[in-house]
Amino acid sequence: MDAGRHKQLTLVTSLPLLTELAEVIKRDKFAARLRKAQMSAMTLVEDYAVIAHVIETTALPQPVTRDPDDDQVLACALASKADAIVSGDTDLLTLKSYQGIPIFTAAQAVDNIKDKT
Repeated sequence: MDAGRHKQLTLVTSLPLLTELAEVIKRDKFAARLRKAQMSAMTLVEDYAVIAHVIETTALPQPVTRDPDDDQVLACALASKADAIVSGDTDLLTLKSYQGIPIFTAAQAVDNIKDKT
């Protein structure tokens, strides 16, 4: 988010993905990270919505993953002509890439950004 805030990269999302983020970020496994950042789940989602470009997407012609929410990520990447997808989702990471768009973990993405600066 800091890289997006400082215009070092462009973050892209969609309304369905923001809705999913708002639900997922409330899970117990993220509570400690939010406390450490001194941020509420809602504040994080609101900040992300301001920093990211929110675009409209269209559904993929056929399912790619077993989770429709994951297909939303792929649709957003295609619609925005993204250079990369960053995710912690195992189903997405297993793909390694989608239609030429590489799929990275957050750590891989940070390393990639560092290599380019």
